[in-house]
Amino acid sequence: MSITEKILCSKSHEFLLDNGDGTHTIGLTDYAVEQLGDIVFLELPEVGSEFKKGETFATVESVKAASEIYMPVSGKIVEINETAVDAPETLNENAFEWLVKIELTGDAEEQNDLLEYEDYKEELE
Repeated sequence: MSITEKILCSKSHEFLLDNGDGTHTIGLTDYAVEQLGDIVFLELPEVGSEFKKGETFATVESVKAASEIYMPVSGKIVEINETAVDAPETLNENAFEWLVKIELTGDAEEQNDLLEYEDYKEELE
């Protein structure tokens, strides 16, 4: 099964993946990375930080622009992708590279407006 069959996507181009162990992974969709172009800087929050759905939790900069990255659901950061911070170009090299892992702090209804990948792709057209 490919990652696109397992993720949910936000309209602001983040993806959410249920890891099956009580944590979820968040990253940027392939479309977001493509639109950004060559990524040169990534700032992620500290482990233990908590964010509400819709809040900015990270910043990414490319040669084209700087963009904020939003939480698709409320959660507490349990792990960050240090490799992506140290070498942000890895986001361009690996579609669906993860940014953070979280424990959910909101309720399941927060996921109701997230789209399955196929529906997300249709929205882009």
